[in-house]
Amino acid sequence: MPADTAPADLRPRRWTALALICAAQFMLILDVTVVNVALPAVAADLDLGRTALTWVVAAYTLCFGGLMLLGGRLADAVGARRTLLTGLALFTAASLACGLAPNAEVLLAGRVAQGIGAALLSPAALALVTTTFHGPERARALGVWAAIGGTGSAVGVLLGGALTAGPGWPWIFHVNVPTGLALLAILPRLLPEDTRTGRTGHLDVPGALLVTAATGALVHGLVRAGDDGWTSPVTLLSLLAAIALYGTFAATERRTRTPLMDLRMLTRRPVVAGSLLMLVATALLIAFFFLGSLRLQRVDGLDAFRTGLLFLPVALTTAIGAHLGSRLVTTAGPRACAAGGMALAAAGCLPLALLTPTAYPWTTLLPSLATAALGLGAVFVTATTTALGLIPAHEAGLASGIVNTFHELGGTLGVALASTLALGASTTGYTTAFTLCALTAAGTALAAPLLTPRDRPHHPGGAHGLH
Repeated sequence: MPADTAPADLRPRRWTALALICAAQFMLILDVTVVNVALPAVAADLDLGRTALTWVVAAYTLCFGGLMLLGGRLADAVGARRTLLTGLALFTAASLACGLAPNAEVLLAGRVAQGIGAALLSPAALALVTTTFHGPERARALGVWAAIGGTGSAVGVLLGGALTAGPGWPWIFHVNVPTGLALLAILPRLLPEDTRTGRTGHLDVPGALLVTAATGALVHGLVRAGDDGWTSPVTLLSLLAAIALYGTFAATERRTRTPLMDLRMLTRRPVVAGSLLMLVATALLIAFFFLGSLRLQRVDGLDAFRTGLLFLPVALTTAIGAHLGSRLVTTAGPRACAAGGMALAAAGCLPLALLTPTAYPWTTLLPSLATAALGLGAVFVTATTTALGLIPAHEAGLASGIVNTFHELGGTLGVALASTLALGASTTGYTTAFTLCALTAAGTALAAPLLTPRDRPHHPGGAHGLH
């Protein structure tokens, strides 16, 4: 319903609804970074080994990313309002379970449930934003939505440190409970009723389960490589299983009437370029948070609060980089922006790749990561605008879902590789992990001019920011 023809009683309420929807989305983004600072405390209290510690982060991003496209299809089938409220209720209940977890099994189950709730909530929330606002108002609303990503990451590292050092790590999860309950009480009165009939039609549940299982097997293989070696039977079987499951997923998508992911989209150069840039950039950024947090607390002996405070500039430079990237991508072009951003990320990692952890203080670590994050912020914008700004408007929704899926799966792979390289060996493992980060960023910078289309993106009609 266009804004100028909306009933008078709905006009003021839609902005209130936007604020509350963004608050719900803020919780989902915050839960990606808030956990990183608390990891040493969680490991000490629940006696978690390296593998379990890795899955505390990876289980959430895996389910969030792997099931997000299914969540979007479900919102289309049964209604965005119903899907959002279901996802919010599940996320809130799972947050309570995580905070009360007495052992690793309960905590990981709670993180899986959080990821499923997030996969339902996020695409439904974005659908409500795009259908509630029209014309110039939609652009302003989507601008607010896009700002949630950088803000959530920044607040996450600070809040994670403050809560862990204060009332304790369970409160990084408990803080979601009163917020979620308040939103569940208020949102039903503000959101428009679903116009769907309730008939779900065909949902590609097998496709969603296959891509999630494939990525889970890949992460399992990467994590086990740190314990058993890259040539161990468990590692090789997990990696082979991942390849087989991805192949089965591709075959299933070609046969099904309503595929979860139209694989033909992956033949579009802008979508492929944007998705791969998003995968690499997210993997690097989440690896930075994971590696830096553990190193500051385990090697430098800092407490959780100071660690979170020190990481705030890293989160802020990501947002600054995104702001600069949004300007440069239309002036210098996506190729220059992607290559320059990745080159800056490689330069930031270089000191950490050349020195051992005991040879540099946090005064070297944090400026290096902040420099790298500045470049990655620009790459995030380039990835999104390339994928959505160089394709027809009617394909923007599907392309957005693919890019956002690669965003979450990139974080999953990033933390798995960082854990294997940094924590599966001696203190030199940190140097190895940062060396891989530098090489990955440098390689992507060299490939970006070949990978990224030359054309400057136009502004897509759909959402064009990160979650």
